[in-house]
Amino acid sequence: MAPLGRPSFTNGLLRDIDRMHADLTNVMRAAPDAVRHVVLGSSVHGIYNLGGDLALFAQLIRAGDLDGLRHYGHVAVEAIHRNHTAFGLPVTTIALVQGDALGGGFECALAHDVIVAERSAKFGLPEVLFNLFPGMGAYSFLSRRIGRVAAERMILSGKMYGAAELHGMGLVDVLAEDGEGEEAVREYVERTGRRFNAHRALFETRRRVEPVTLDELRHVVDGWAEAALKLGEADLRKMLRLAGAQDRRVAGSPAR
Repeated sequence: MAPLGRPSFTNGLLRDIDRMHADLTNVMRAAPDAVRHVVLGSSVHGIYNLGGDLALFAQLIRAGDLDGLRHYGHVAVEAIHRNHTAFGLPVTTIALVQGDALGGGFECALAHDVIVAERSAKFGLPEVLFNLFPGMGAYSFLSRRIGRVAAERMILSGKMYGAAELHGMGLVDVLAEDGEGEEAVREYVERTGRRFNAHRALFETRRRVEPVTLDELRHVVDGWAEAALKLGEADLRKMLRLAGAQDRRVAGSPAR
């Protein structure tokens, strides 16, 4: 991911991801064995993705634009669901997290078959800090991985979690030392290469046994959008302060 401005899921980045998914599908149709692993990382040093476009959310909420909020959310979860289903292709999806994955960034990572994270990476769902909940997959993916009670506790805590802590919980699959994330991905690919079919089939079985459907994700988005319109001005100011803090941080973050 090489976003312009704040490394969040802007409409522009979502369009780029959609085009990448379409290009991948076209490649695989022409050459079914061309790709085995799809890795999503970030070009921004220290940041995987900071989540939803908070400035846009505040604008839509102040305008009372329910349809706009729902449209944004539906586009986002369609991309997340494609990751979750490996695009309907015989590939394994890997999230390479070399920095903070917050809100929708965490949700995006959770949708992959495998999460490789460097030790200094931080994960969190800060939406509760401005009186909202993460509406684009967090509950669906976390409840299936760690159970409903633990998922709700994580969502309502607003806490930042280290990569090692999530590795201990089974959410991070491969824990790498700082600066060694890409090599850890290569080692994973090499280590599992001879048993790629078994690993891919296991991930597909996971999806069949505990499916997260696009209808489910869209339904949650609709509830998120309705809840967002109930935020007060104080909540929106907190949202925009967070967006401002993210902008200031990005200004000092060199490209990877």
